[in-house]
Amino acid sequence: MIKYLDNMTDLFEKCRNFTIARQLMDSGIYPYFKALESEQAPEVMIQGKKFIMFGSNNYLGLANDPRMKAAAIEAVRKYGTGVAGSRFLNGNTILHTELEKKLAAFKGREAALIYATGYQMNLGVVSALVGKGDFAIIDKLDHASILDGCRLSQGEVRRFKHNSPEDLDRVLKDIGPRHGKLVIVDGVFSMEGDIAPVPELSKVCRKHGARLMVDDAHATGVLGRHGHGTMEYFGLTRKEVDLVVGTCSKSFAAVGGFVVGDEQIIHYIQHVSRSMIFSAALPPASVAAISRAIDIIEEEPQRIKRLWDNSAYLMERFKAMGLNTGETQTPIIPVVIGDNEKTFMLWRLLYDNGLFTNPVVSPAVPPKRSLLRVVVTATHTKEQLDRALDIFETCVRKVIRLKPAAAAK
Repeated sequence: MIKYLDNMTDLFEKCRNFTIARQLMDSGIYPYFKALESEQAPEVMIQGKKFIMFGSNNYLGLANDPRMKAAAIEAVRKYGTGVAGSRFLNGNTILHTELEKKLAAFKGREAALIYATGYQMNLGVVSALVGKGDFAIIDKLDHASILDGCRLSQGEVRRFKHNSPEDLDRVLKDIGPRHGKLVIVDGVFSMEGDIAPVPELSKVCRKHGARLMVDDAHATGVLGRHGHGTMEYFGLTRKEVDLVVGTCSKSFAAVGGFVVGDEQIIHYIQHVSRSMIFSAALPPASVAAISRAIDIIEEEPQRIKRLWDNSAYLMERFKAMGLNTGETQTPIIPVVIGDNEKTFMLWRLLYDNGLFTNPVVSPAVPPKRSLLRVVVTATHTKEQLDRALDIFETCVRKVIRLKPAAAAK
């Protein structure tokens, strides 16, 4: 046991002083690290109890699709459970290179590179491209992995107001023409479900000689007629957006990250990105599952329509209840409560009645804008939606005072 003098600081002191999570536990409203006992489906099991799942990013319902499971099992049989090394050395398989070709085609780009996780991808791509003397310019509500990639780089970071091309123009003008500039935005913002005004942002970037990178984590499989993402949704080309990145843990229902773009740029990232070079490659089972997911999305565009139909039905009922659903434009539906304590209380009441949602508080959202993040999937049935909505309406009236439905119209 280390003995500390009065003037010595113990590194672990911050751990002993961290009490907020235990306070939530003691109050019975701690919502995190729930252990699922079943597959990721419209209904899940937790501690022997069935819950309607309204908190998953399994947008198209592929996480428990038998074809996905079969692809993963076959890959394990042929390639084993892991590759035991980095792709840079011994960990590259034909599955990885074939998936990259398929991803590039799916996104309409020359080349692709996959990572073990989406978080790792943003760390690796941003830090590979932004160096000393360069600038990373990010939306104030960009995902934490983007911000951490900026911190890992040797460049300077600037932020602009959320979804504001005008403020981006101001920031880029202030930086000037003598520096390399990478602007990074989420295509769909994960907490409130709004879509970045990418065409307008692209025009500002071209005006100032900045490169534009769009994170399609929550847009892939969701936006566009074929689920190709933000670029398809807006009808943009690779001349207007330089790089598209994303994760494989949402609509692709596996794990991993990807970046797509011009072959020369991807080739550079492949040989410079530390988080890819110094990490073991994505396991073959995950690679095979992602590849099968792309096939299913292309073969079954009706899944995307069902996702949007289900979310539209949910939105209509929420608005009839008088709930504040923010500025969402996607199947991500924020139920804005504002007060942290009420948000946790509502989460607990819903949970006790068999409905799984995600409470989100600062810093994941701005202060005084705590919310429940609600997401349906393409595979939820009308009966499940109605049952969940009945639970929601009963619980929400016990916790917060709602506006009359007529006033919410």
